Amino acid sequence: MTKHDHKVIKLTQTPGEFNKKELKLKAGEPYVFEVTNKGVDHAVGFVIAPKGKTDKENHIANAYVQKVVEEGQTQSSKEVVLEKGEYVFFCPMNPTPQYRIVVN
Repeated sequence: MTKHDHKVIKLTQTPGEFNKKELKLKAGEPYVFEVTNKGVDHAVGFVIAPKGKTDKENHIANAYVQKVVEEGQTQSSKEVVLEKGEYVFFCPMNPTPQYRIVVN
C-alpha cells in the first residue's frame, strides 16, 4: 500500500475540545489523523483507544501525532487501520472529553 491509499481525517483542537465530536469509520480502511492546534496556548496531542480501555497500554500508538502540536501548527499520525468496534479519541494534554469513534 502506498502513502496515498489512506483517507485523511482532519481535526482541530481549540481550548478544551475538538471540532468533531464523533467519527464513523470503516473497518480495515487506512486512515491518517491530522490535528491542528487552534488557539490552545500550549502543545496538544492525540490519542485513540478502545472504548473503556483508555490507559496508556491500550493506546493505538500509530494514532499518536508524530510530534506534539504547537499553537497554530498541524501534525499527522502514522497510518491507522482499526477493527470493527467502538473507540474514543481525546487529547490528554489539552485536556478534552473522550469523543466516540464507531468503526463498522
